[in-house]
Amino acid sequence: MIRTPTLALAGLLLAGPALAQQAPSLLYTQPLAPAAVSAVQEKLRQAGSYAGRPDGIWGPDSQAALERFQMSRGLQANGQLNQATAATLGLAPSELLAAGPTAGPAPGTPAAMAPEPLSPRAVRNVQRRLRALGFYRGPVDGAWGAGTQSAIERFQQGRGLQATGQLNPATAAALGLDAGNLEASAR
Repeated sequence: MIRTPTLALAGLLLAGPALAQQAPSLLYTQPLAPAAVSAVQEKLRQAGSYAGRPDGIWGPDSQAALERFQMSRGLQANGQLNQATAATLGLAPSELLAAGPTAGPAPGTPAAMAPEPLSPRAVRNVQRRLRALGFYRGPVDGAWGAGTQSAIERFQQGRGLQATGQLNPATAAALGLDAGNLEASAR
């Protein structure tokens, strides 16, 4: 399955309060518009990792180039465009997100897989579960911040999940939450 690259907004919160305030709402990840994809492809081309033409379409060659770039720079080679990778490419997350919204999920991507905003209620449920399990000591305030992200990452490590610090369906299920309805109380 070909998917549009996404930029983790949780990483934006670590960049500082001024940048975090620019985000309209907290998302799991933010899909990149074709103009932003072209910018990433151009930076990968300049770095010698991508031989294709920056066309704004994220395909297997773009994905492989991103992974090669991450490996060559000593970054976690997870194939995800995160804050560290964007910064190493010389791209500011705010510039990538300013390229505009996407027209929707990438072709072939089910609509259910498109990133959705996390409501404060959903974040509070995540924080409550993490606290009950001993991974989170911060306030249950419904605000996703560095403490919540770190707790997610520690939880993932403790459960043998890929430690991304991002909430995904496998992590939600391991927390005892309904991945399809994070606002519902824990099971």
